[in-house]
Amino acid sequence: MDKQRRNTKKYSFRQPDLKELKSLASYVLESLEFKARHGKLLSILSTKVDEGLMSVLVQFYDPLYRCFTFPNFQLLPILEEYAYDVGIPILDQLPFNGLEKIPSSQEIADMLHVDVSDIVINMTTKGGIQGLPSDFLIAKATLFGKAMSKEAFEAIFVLLIYGLVLFPNINNFVDVNAIRIFSSLNPVPTLLGDTYFSLHMRNAKGGGSIIIDSCGEFSNVPLLGTYGGINYNRALARRQLGFPLKDKPNNISLEGLFFQEGKDPQNLKDRMVRAWRKVHRKGRNELGPKNCVALEPYTAWVRKRALEYRMPYEYPRPTPMVMVGPSTLPNKGVEELRDEDRSRAWVREREELIQQLKDKDAMIEFLEHQVIDEPDDVVTSLLPHSSRFWKRKYDQLAKEKSDMEAAYEREVKRLRATYLPISKALDDCF
Repeated sequence: MDKQRRNTKKYSFRQPDLKELKSLASYVLESLEFKARHGKLLSILSTKVDEGLMSVLVQFYDPLYRCFTFPNFQLLPILEEYAYDVGIPILDQLPFNGLEKIPSSQEIADMLHVDVSDIVINMTTKGGIQGLPSDFLIAKATLFGKAMSKEAFEAIFVLLIYGLVLFPNINNFVDVNAIRIFSSLNPVPTLLGDTYFSLHMRNAKGGGSIIIDSCGEFSNVPLLGTYGGINYNRALARRQLGFPLKDKPNNISLEGLFFQEGKDPQNLKDRMVRAWRKVHRKGRNELGPKNCVALEPYTAWVRKRALEYRMPYEYPRPTPMVMVGPSTLPNKGVEELRDEDRSRAWVREREELIQQLKDKDAMIEFLEHQVIDEPDDVVTSLLPHSSRFWKRKYDQLAKEKSDMEAAYEREVKRLRATYLPISKALDDCF
């Protein structure tokens, strides 16, 4: 079945040198107060990036539907999970769109609590974009840190994290886009947009109770990043948020949007900016009761899409259909043939149940790792997650597995009582 798989792709991931930023973190004396003001930025500095895990994950990105497609389900990064992971809320205001005016030297100086002459002298252009060298900002942050000037230190320190970690562009350089995003205090939509944009560019060539469901004229969520625009399809995220998926979402909900900065013949950027002025949110009343179930019409569609895009994993081999002709065994009575049919059905049912139990075990083992081995709320991959969400999912699967095992035992006992000689002979074969 290997011929059904597309070739895996090699990816490289930018690993910024965080040594100096971690050194600056020592000047943060009250980490809880810092977290209350700036979210989980300190935790992000201590995150260990697992390139192997990320390389495996991005193999499953589906550029058509902007999600990760697995054998019978889909996952996708969403705004609310990103907001949880970085500890910064999504503000009710326009996110960064690149149309904002560039802050003046005086405005930047005011933001960073430095003299305007320092900004004028150090502002430079690299790669066609204006910005400040990181060594200048690090020196200023160090000076303020030693002087215990908390407000000035934190302003520069947080800007450095924005420019070198969250929105990196040119090495050792904090460009004006990072400065504009920093000044807006609303980085999550841009951060998610850059994530999708990066995934899409590499592949296209070959838990909140109230959620943002769509924006403006669009049936999904448009995202404007520092390199262009893209969207993600909220309809596909229902299951990971704990809501049921019964069938394939309609094609309108799966509309695809994409443009690169400077290449926008459809004028999508202006339309996306306007759309964010009218955000549509949904809560429990619209989404219904939580129930992490996916019905066969949906999972069949996911399997079909996985085959179409030739996702790089093993596919279940189809069970060959055996055509049985008229019986030529006159010695066998009708009841005996029925017993054989029932025994074969029992074997099939037992094998299916055993496989389902194995699948549950594998998922539970994965979730145990998420809940137990990684208790800290830090960003560990491109796929954001909430530890509370995974804990609920783990508990649910553990209960499902327990119920399944009990039902299996009851069914085995019933069949044994009905077909004891046949079941004993079959047990001897296993």
